[in-house]
Amino acid sequence: MSARTLFDKVWELHQVGNLTSGQTQLFIGLHLIHEVTSPQAFAMLRERGLKVLYPQRTVATVDHIVPTDNQARPFVDSLAEEMMQALEKNTQDYGIKFYNIGSGNQGIVHVIAPEQGLTQPGMTIACGDSHTSTHGAFGAIAFGIGTSQVRDVLASQTLALSKLKVRKIEVNGNLLPGVYAKDVILHIIRKLGVNGGVGYAYEYAGSTFEAMSMEERMTVCNMSIEGGARCGYINPDRVTYDYLQGRDFAPKDADWKKAVEFWQSIRSDADAIYDDVVQFNASEIEPTVTWGITPGQGLGVSETIPIPEALPENERETAQEAYKYMHLTPGNPIKGTKVDVCFIGSCTNGRISDLREAAKFAQGKRVAEGVKAFVVPGSERVKQEAEAEGLDRVFEAAGFEWREAGCSMCLAMNPDKLQGTQLSASSSNRNFKGRQGSSTGRTLLMSPAMVVAAAVKGEVADVRELV
Repeated sequence: MSARTLFDKVWELHQVGNLTSGQTQLFIGLHLIHEVTSPQAFAMLRERGLKVLYPQRTVATVDHIVPTDNQARPFVDSLAEEMMQALEKNTQDYGIKFYNIGSGNQGIVHVIAPEQGLTQPGMTIACGDSHTSTHGAFGAIAFGIGTSQVRDVLASQTLALSKLKVRKIEVNGNLLPGVYAKDVILHIIRKLGVNGGVGYAYEYAGSTFEAMSMEERMTVCNMSIEGGARCGYINPDRVTYDYLQGRDFAPKDADWKKAVEFWQSIRSDADAIYDDVVQFNASEIEPTVTWGITPGQGLGVSETIPIPEALPENERETAQEAYKYMHLTPGNPIKGTKVDVCFIGSCTNGRISDLREAAKFAQGKRVAEGVKAFVVPGSERVKQEAEAEGLDRVFEAAGFEWREAGCSMCLAMNPDKLQGTQLSASSSNRNFKGRQGSSTGRTLLMSPAMVVAAAVKGEVADVRELV
């Protein structure tokens, strides 16, 4: 059978049965858990006297609540300590692999699974975290799920899901200097909207994505959920295979050749049928910054904050809300907006290549007076690698704080929080009201390189001018 997408093929391979609800019972090959959405799920198992069906298919780490400065136990935050203890007990009781602090493998769940080769093409992956779409960069179908679904996967290794439509998003051409994967996905979300992907899986295709590294592809797929899509993926290719070969859990020896043959076979067919196709030109994308309270409220760094009359009528109410909350004036340039905090990290942009690129622009520079700037590696492995390369010293010499691995200020379920109405230049993925720890705190999303430019200038700046 031809004319199928990767999504079709992977779905069919993992289909256990059809439910009377019209949904598919889908087998989940890899289940990732962390300390925030798993305690209640394990409690439900205990209440029903259920076991974890396939504990070897579940891997745990701790990331959301982890302090990135003082990690001494017990944690200062008693609720964080309680969640930590629950995860330690649950993984021990049910025989689940757990990467704890100090193991050398702890970190943000969507960073550690790829770097260890747990994430592989053709898999179905689930995690109680919306940014599970990250793993689609490998040609996997990866879903964020809720706590009750975490319970279901633990107990049955399956999920009840409705099959999605597939939209092919083609981006072709070379990115201009100073433009990164983060800018590409922010541009796509700006154009298609935060609800544009509802009911869809996004397949990213075209020469721009083909030229990206695996870590750049992960950045793109990570934010699929911000565009309303349930998942996003890129067909596996030589870039994928080269990244995976030799990693801890990647196939070895004779199994490697078989794996690559399988991975090749699940690529979307040349004549695959899509529910929708949209195209973008890479050369039209510039460094992008969000100005509002949704990831779709973005604009090029050279542009001005849109006036209501220039927006579609259905976007004007949210825009008015954003102007008021963000304390920004329509018609003013986004460039030059003063910043208070600059954060580099998260499951979107906390990998080694992100830190290397940011360090290039931090080298020989100084953080502006009055700006708090810090860098949080996405995992203990990323931290170790960065320190071996001297990146920590580059950042510290420039006035950045160098932290331990964790989610940090991406969602501020830890001590890293905005205060009052502080405005943050952030390499994370969400700019919702209160997202970074203060009910009145404000967030501008941008690439790590753009965060460095903002930190050095003390205001939103064009990273191309820092060269």
